[in-house]
Amino acid sequence: MGAVRRRVLLALLIVPCLAELNSTESEGKSSCQASVGGSSQSDAHRALILQLNPNEDCTWTLERPENKSIRLIFSHFQLDPDGGCESEHIQVFEGNSTKGSLLGKFCSKHDYIPVFQSSSNTLTVQIVTDSVRIQRTVFIFYYFFSPGTSIPDCGGYLDSLEGSFTSPNYPNPHPELAYCVWHIQVEKGYKIKLNFKDIFLETDEHCRFDFIAVYDGSSTTSGLIGQVCGYAKPTFESLSDSLTVVLSTDYANSYRGFSASYTSIYAENINTTSLICSSDRMRAIISKSYLASFKYNENNLQLNDPTCRPKISNVVEFSIPLDGCGTIKKVEDYSVTYTNIIILIPSPTSEVITRQKHLQIILKCEMESNSTVEMMYITEDDVIQNQSGVGKYNASMALFESNSFEKPILESPYYVDLNQTLFVQVSLRTSDPNLVVFLDTCIASPTPDFASPTYDLIKSGCNQDETCKVYPLSGHYGRFQFDAFKFLRSLGSVYLQCKILICDSSDQQSRCNQGCVSRRKRDISSYKWKTDSVIGPIRLKKDRSASGNPGFQDQIHREETQNQPFDSLHLFSFVALALNVVIVAALIARRFVNQRADYKYQKLQNIN
Repeated sequence: MGAVRRRVLLALLIVPCLAELNSTESEGKSSCQASVGGSSQSDAHRALILQLNPNEDCTWTLERPENKSIRLIFSHFQLDPDGGCESEHIQVFEGNSTKGSLLGKFCSKHDYIPVFQSSSNTLTVQIVTDSVRIQRTVFIFYYFFSPGTSIPDCGGYLDSLEGSFTSPNYPNPHPELAYCVWHIQVEKGYKIKLNFKDIFLETDEHCRFDFIAVYDGSSTTSGLIGQVCGYAKPTFESLSDSLTVVLSTDYANSYRGFSASYTSIYAENINTTSLICSSDRMRAIISKSYLASFKYNENNLQLNDPTCRPKISNVVEFSIPLDGCGTIKKVEDYSVTYTNIIILIPSPTSEVITRQKHLQIILKCEMESNSTVEMMYITEDDVIQNQSGVGKYNASMALFESNSFEKPILESPYYVDLNQTLFVQVSLRTSDPNLVVFLDTCIASPTPDFASPTYDLIKSGCNQDETCKVYPLSGHYGRFQFDAFKFLRSLGSVYLQCKILICDSSDQQSRCNQGCVSRRKRDISSYKWKTDSVIGPIRLKKDRSASGNPGFQDQIHREETQNQPFDSLHLFSFVALALNVVIVAALIARRFVNQRADYKYQKLQNIN
């Protein structure tokens, strides 16, 4: 069969670039230019084996039949391993020349199998080699196919912790001219172990004809882990939480394909237990070996709500929503605590006795101060083990187009007119429906470090600016609006920073429900969490055209550095000068103080 295949390839062989270097130079163009393709049935697919000389610039144009698409696969290429991508590379263009749109460029530095697909009438392939005299080989396989047609069970998306998949028609012969892609995605914190239980594809030393490619990542340009063909039963393990598997076949020698399965492996080494608290759930991870030390397994575990079951891999993981699975919320001053219990039910030795210890794993996520404090402790016949950690809520701030707060503004910096009304929203990401966001303090500054000067928009929940309007409490969103301004003797940039409090909506005495407090009370009722959110810069539209000005950039630099400390030379010079003018300074000090202009906010008129 191999001999027949080699004869077929020889019949299709194109041998470009055979001219010597001096011949190519004398003619002023590459000797390997050609046009391939056509509309006959025999031209529906073709394999090209290219042997390349140094200093070549080879170009081929592929023409597709009407109503067909083309797929171009570089399943094996051997270029200068030490050459740079600028001096030696392969490029694919749409159109009949290298002036068309570039579909892609690759070289020996790229660790994937390049595949291009297009519905253009023509494609152009260009190969450029450097001056190093080594053996260079490029294998190209291309074929035409009808767009919109698909092969059943050819590729798909797999997102469970474990699963299996096969090539189309397995264990019967796989289809010809197939290109199937499977994307495997597991939860964050896990990696993937992929096991091929059976592979039977056409055998080739370089897997040029039929092959399986496995990538560590979510696409076919991620790092290539392996390229397999023939008879094999390999195993692959990812470094990330995603894998991509490709099956590519040509027009001859179809065999049964492959059968594969995968499992998830928790990436972190867990010896006992681990608890992770986030805005919407707690994740309890328990080592199987730890359970085995008490003569338990995953079948003995149960939450407050027994219908919520764990995910099983090399560890046991409970992913518990903060508002479900029997989670209990407790509101106290300055904190809110979410608690659940994993009960380990002993297997009875008989109908009346057991020799296993009674074990409970108590899970507790406490939202406090400016962080989320995580706690897990285990009760084992009055023996308690404690664990703790730190996490944070997810909060963000954004500008919106209108007071409907439907369309966020993604432009940065955002250019505005003076007195233009700006709509600001702070968002909290959490699954707990009973939390509300309260805007405690919002300030503006001309610099992102919020050094002096600053201007108060909101303070202790009260409007400090005549144009500022704070919207009523709205669940997980804090909202306000104000009219745009600029700082005196400063560029038109404005940054916003808001301090927010998060409370339980059912607590009528909470700080959030008190609203504006103009004079701070001695004892303020509970809030659950606080943090800062920042956006900016917001700039005046008149500064947009100036932003390309060198003088404008110098002004930015001076503004950013105006508060930097003097170095030792500056300090010495300043002291010497001060000693010389101290008498004069004393005489005019009072007048200078009276005339000094402080930073202050000033309402400006619109600039046309």
